[in-house]
Amino acid sequence: MFYRAEFRALNGKRLSLWAISLSIAVLVLISLDMVADYQEGVSWRHWFFEGALLLLALTVLIYFGRYYFSLTKATIGQTEQDAASARQQARQWRETNQEVVAVLARQIQQQFVIWQLTQAEVEVGMLLLKGLSLAEIAGLRSVSERTIRDQARSIYHKSGVTGRAELSAFFLEGLLPGE
Repeated sequence: MFYRAEFRALNGKRLSLWAISLSIAVLVLISLDMVADYQEGVSWRHWFFEGALLLLALTVLIYFGRYYFSLTKATIGQTEQDAASARQQARQWRETNQEVVAVLARQIQQQFVIWQLTQAEVEVGMLLLKGLSLAEIAGLRSVSERTIRDQARSIYHKSGVTGRAELSAFFLEGLLPGE
């Protein structure tokens, strides 16, 4: 959901991009016309008028370019601030729930033993539960993505689930408030 300030910033960016595009088009067209006028030998009054339009278009381009840049910079700053806040909240949650997480990790390991997963499958299973992609897991384990995909299929088969979502739900279902 957009907040009011974000909505204004989005509209400001759109307006800026429109003004920048229009200014560039005007700059190009007037410049081409001035070159043609120079070759035709038009009056200085006409040149002055077109020069003033050229300066106006350049001024609009600079103004809205700076405005767009400042809005983009503010958006980036807010995004970085939000990410830092989310990292801090995650760190606090992990610290607060350290014992619960440790117990859950042991229970997951025990369930992997019950399912008779190989050591490689256990490692892949934990990384799947952490939300890493198959490509990320392959990179971490220095194996092909196909190998990881095969190991994930084996985990799903041995555990009786159909995919990553069901695997995660298997462990999280009992933690969440029930019906």
